[in-house]
Amino acid sequence: MNATLAYVLGIVVLLVGIGASVALHELGHMVPAKRFGVKVPEYFIGFGPRLWSFRRGETEYGVKAVWLGGYVRLLGMLPPARPGRPDRPGSAVAQAREEALAELGPEEQDRAFYRLSVPRKLVVMAGGILTNLVLGIVLLAVALGVVGQPGYTSSLASVSACVPADVDGARGSQAQQCTDADPASPAAAAGLEPGDEIVSWNGTAVSRWSQVQQAIADGGTQTATVVVERDGARTSLQVTPVRVARVVYTDDGTPSKDAAGQVVTQERPYVGIGPALGTIRVPAGEVTGQVVSAVGQTLKAIVTIPVGLYHAVAAGLGLEERSSQGLISLVGMGRIAGEVSSAGAETGAVPFSVRLYSMLSLLGSLNLALFAFNLVPLLPLDGGHVAGACWEGLRRTWARLRGRPDPGYVDTARMLPVGQVVFVLLVMMALVLIWVDIVAPL
Repeated sequence: MNATLAYVLGIVVLLVGIGASVALHELGHMVPAKRFGVKVPEYFIGFGPRLWSFRRGETEYGVKAVWLGGYVRLLGMLPPARPGRPDRPGSAVAQAREEALAELGPEEQDRAFYRLSVPRKLVVMAGGILTNLVLGIVLLAVALGVVGQPGYTSSLASVSACVPADVDGARGSQAQQCTDADPASPAAAAGLEPGDEIVSWNGTAVSRWSQVQQAIADGGTQTATVVVERDGARTSLQVTPVRVARVVYTDDGTPSKDAAGQVVTQERPYVGIGPALGTIRVPAGEVTGQVVSAVGQTLKAIVTIPVGLYHAVAAGLGLEERSSQGLISLVGMGRIAGEVSSAGAETGAVPFSVRLYSMLSLLGSLNLALFAFNLVPLLPLDGGHVAGACWEGLRRTWARLRGRPDPGYVDTARMLPVGQVVFVLLVMMALVLIWVDIVAPL
């Protein structure tokens, strides 16, 4: 596939994934709201001009032009003003109350959202948040346990024809240059071929390259029985490694040097094979731990948004390196999706399974971010409505315990000015992160 086309396809897949995530998030609000009798006139994916819609019952379902979110409109989200505390005529709060209640007829007043009990309010507002959490967990679990993490497998990408004089001269590429004076490599002599999958090495089952390396090191130069799978059939081969001087590398991949500045070498077994990149499934017992860790890291990132934004801006100004664990905008995610989709598209150097893992992980992380972000207890985020319902429940419980009259619903409309400030800050943060993703991309 053409690399440009693959890049665009990755962005399209991301947009479709965002649309599906938003659709399910809003569905998590709408289903319980309808179940509890709240009137729901609209359910839309996207914002801006309407592209397509249909009506079923009292609800219009559809898609709008800008796929950067979505909404489900629940009537009566804001309660009427309390007696004795009227809104200033013409104020934004007064207009918002009027719009929230305008489509409810006299006989439908009990279908307003604010009339729900506290537990039902929590179910409706937490429904979308928990939907993203479940989606994130499922996507990451599938990526880890079904597709598998990228890694070097026991399949062979290359087989050296000889034991070159400088074994490590082609580290990172299997382009060793053989001469007539170089002996045949143990791999070539045994009949190993590129594409073979090593199933076991001298009786030890292997599936990862690190396991193959360890088996070779443990066996030394003793002849080993190697079982490979080739064209669907298993074959046993006899491989006798040879001992050669190998460069000792540090953890960061650079050659180790002694006090005199000379490169350090060590005698080790050599076979002459190179691994293929692929995916390795994470054992079921480890998937849970990795998913829990991902959720924890996402929550930490949300809690430390100001710090993350500072580091992102510093990276944009060239004052520090961009962190792969930091904040990122949809533009940055689109770039990553494009790079994931187009990596090795023309040469096949990056297997489809690796790209699939990366895309599922990206969408899983996006859903976890939506879950965590909506926990912030401020309007207009879902967490703001959850916090309002919790406060209402506490007030009513406290009044009941003290034998006082029910204080009634919490007037969340009074928090609209705060919500407008939060909205402006969110827009500003999004614009800043887009700028950083352009000037200092990951």
